[in-house]
Amino acid sequence: MELKKLNCKLTVCKVKELDAGLLNDEFCFVGKTDEELSLACITDHAPDNCIEREDGFRAFRIGGVLDFSLIGIMAPITEILAKNKIGIFAVSTFNTDYFLVKEENFDLAMRVLSDSGYNVG
Repeated sequence: MELKKLNCKLTVCKVKELDAGLLNDEFCFVGKTDEELSLACITDHAPDNCIEREDGFRAFRIGGVLDFSLIGIMAPITEILAKNKIGIFAVSTFNTDYFLVKEENFDLAMRVLSDSGYNVG
């Protein structure tokens, strides 16, 4: 399975309201529930109205389009990272899954996944 690195620094934050202009960015995830409005975005584009904010993430995604019938795609990746004490913030789109990892752990994450048979590019 191929894992593709994203070439940007990311921020995860909680906001009161969303600037719709962020949806034009190359990378922007929005999660809204009855309790919060969360955003993962390019650090340089993080809004000023953050209630809480965590900078310093890098990300990779599973290459290609994943069929909804596939089972257990995320579990082996998260298990490898957990065994190496690497935390993640995971998000999914219709096509694939994304894993955000703190920047100081990113190279280690790529190495242990590569050592476990993943094609990291």
